[in-house]
Amino acid sequence: MKQYLQFGDGPFLKGAGTRAPEAWFLGPKAENADELERLIVEAIRDHSFWRRNFHPQDPTHITEQSKRHPAYLHAMDSLKDNFRSLMSFLKKSVPFFSDRYQGHMNWDTSIPSVLGYFAAMLYNPNNVAFEGSTATTILEMIVGDDLCRMLGYPLPDDGAGEQAVRPWGHITCGGTVANIEAIWSARNLKFYPLSLRDALKSEPSLAAARELVVTTCDGRRALLGALDAWSLLNLKVDEILALPARLTQEYGIPSDTITAAMAGHSLQHLGIQELYRRCGADLPCSPVFLVPATKHYSFPKAAAVLGIGSANVLDIPVDCDARMSLSALEATLKRCLDERRPVYTVVSVVGSTEESAVDPLKGILELRHRFQKEGLSFTVHADAAWGGYFASILRPDEGPRAKDAPSGPAAEIGMSRYVTAQLSALGRADSITVDPHKSGYVPYPAGALCYRNSAMRDMVTFKAPYIVHGDAEPTVGIYGLEGSKPGAAVAAVYLSHKVIRPTRSGYGQLHRKALFNCKRFYARLLCLARPEDRFVIVPVPRLPAEIGGGDAESELQFIRERINKPSLEELLADPEAMALLPELGPDQNILTYAVNFKHPDGSINTSLDMMNRLNKAIYDLLSIAPGDDIYHYRMIVSTTDFSEEHYGKIFIEDYKRRLGVSASPGSTVTVLRSTMMAPWLLESPEGSILDVLEIELRDAIFKAMMRDSMLQVFEEIDTNRDGTLDVAEIMAKFREKGFQDGDIDEFLQVCDVDRNGSVSVSEFLGAFSHFLVKAKLSGREAKV
Repeated sequence: MKQYLQFGDGPFLKGAGTRAPEAWFLGPKAENADELERLIVEAIRDHSFWRRNFHPQDPTHITEQSKRHPAYLHAMDSLKDNFRSLMSFLKKSVPFFSDRYQGHMNWDTSIPSVLGYFAAMLYNPNNVAFEGSTATTILEMIVGDDLCRMLGYPLPDDGAGEQAVRPWGHITCGGTVANIEAIWSARNLKFYPLSLRDALKSEPSLAAARELVVTTCDGRRALLGALDAWSLLNLKVDEILALPARLTQEYGIPSDTITAAMAGHSLQHLGIQELYRRCGADLPCSPVFLVPATKHYSFPKAAAVLGIGSANVLDIPVDCDARMSLSALEATLKRCLDERRPVYTVVSVVGSTEESAVDPLKGILELRHRFQKEGLSFTVHADAAWGGYFASILRPDEGPRAKDAPSGPAAEIGMSRYVTAQLSALGRADSITVDPHKSGYVPYPAGALCYRNSAMRDMVTFKAPYIVHGDAEPTVGIYGLEGSKPGAAVAAVYLSHKVIRPTRSGYGQLHRKALFNCKRFYARLLCLARPEDRFVIVPVPRLPAEIGGGDAESELQFIRERINKPSLEELLADPEAMALLPELGPDQNILTYAVNFKHPDGSINTSLDMMNRLNKAIYDLLSIAPGDDIYHYRMIVSTTDFSEEHYGKIFIEDYKRRLGVSASPGSTVTVLRSTMMAPWLLESPEGSILDVLEIELRDAIFKAMMRDSMLQVFEEIDTNRDGTLDVAEIMAKFREKGFQDGDIDEFLQVCDVDRNGSVSVSEFLGAFSHFLVKAKLSGREAKV
């Protein structure tokens, strides 16, 4: 990077960083407001100083006289009034910073990331090209290397050696664009050898390389020009990416000549339809790519945008723990091999957005190695948009241990043994999506894509002469899907990484603390329903004993007595409990769970529809409705649906069984979702947030159950199922239950709010409980 810097030491991203989360965030009560304000003002003043000293002899356009003009004063008054109005409206935003917010994948943003974004935003750099981002392009190259290092892609200056394959990463607007780009590069890579074979045969400028020999994925050595389409479509990744350089090194063909010769043969130029037509009988089946059922919606988008088609995106069912089923993947790959159907890539989700489940990446890579021996090869893409930053837990610090580092047990835990094994394998994936604006605590928009082999970026390059002027000019923007993109996002990631290193004591510390809180919340959910309660809570993640075939009831009792019940100090002093804690709950820190109710006799509800309705009612109480005042929301969660169509039969049937609704028809389960990103201790001298969350969740469950009970009464009265209660229906049912005509008239008086002679669902739910209370107080209660 030094070759691009003309003065000073320049920015860099190696070093110890800092170790104090209390200094990294504004805080739930804006505890660091003074520090943030001072630094924001400093950024404005420093930027203003820069403007004033860039050719100070140039004229001043906004004079003091112009500031006294009535039009100027009117414009400033308008700005202030509307700015304050906007600030007022923005208070309807979601309170991500609060411990009571347990919804989507959002929390507070780090102070360094906010400052980095704000400071760079004043300069408004556009990282599409160096000429529009002379500072932040350099920062993006540095940040890309740092992300690669965090994810397990070694760099030459980290001891990997100059001969090692060099990785490369860049910032995108988000994980969706990064995932589309990963599939785009995998698609283009797949067809590059076919295009090169055709170019070698027909282009005189490449004639010298017609004896080019390659190694097939099953180990054979052969002339590239003599191989059939199937063999060419299954060359290994690095074998393909080395081809352009080999043409230059072994046959002396300049890179510009190669680019010009390939122009008329590449997929980028011809389009997928024409390339298929030219392949003819050599390509009998359309290529596919494989994704887990927990895939992000960006992958069907990628198939549509790239002309692959959603029919060629094959969902692999998940196991009982919402992780891609290795046996199902193996069966699908075997079918592709038998049909001679090329596979672009296999996607492994490292932290799914619904369950934060981590797919068995290590096993996927081992399967690829096996299938390569049989002639089938493909890239492996890790969608670690959510989970990539958890790799920082595995990365050693780059400086000496802090003198004030705590020596005793800390309120934090590492990842489970299974998850550690998968994230340790990240460095063997061919491409990785990771989002700083998710578990990197950076403002939007800041996603990223990293390649294990930097040559992969050339598969999606369009070099526009009006943007790029030469190799001496650093550039990042030509290697991706986006055009304009904010350099401010890059500066945000840079400064956050500078202060909070993506190593054990930086981001690793944040995620260990968040995991500690999430696993404790999981334990609290397991214990939340008391014996006398008419409900049960079943988290999606199974107990370790359930997974391993052990004694689940004994393990649950251990959790009650040794993890949920003790104080924080007692838990930290219990090595056996602390050893079990990382193995509990979700793979990362998104926790999904469902509530089912019990009948008055204690038996569990067996209707899936009724259970789903209850969970939707709980969500309605714990989610922000458009235009609502957020201050009366005491806890906020999110919701999602699990369907057999996407997740597969094994997962849905097992979860239905655990919920007690296995015999019920239907294959979609509605669940609640809590995301715990806060690194703060859940206990404080003022009280326990865990206790607060338990109280609020129980309250919402009871209210939802009461509402659902009333809804069941409504449905019982609504004999013609038209969604309203007419007088005849009301009279028939109330007389059957022992009410007199006077009671019925009183009911209509209370419930028929709009006085139209019928009662809607909303009218009934709003007034029926008041009617029952009044009837009970007057001694006229009947069994409804």
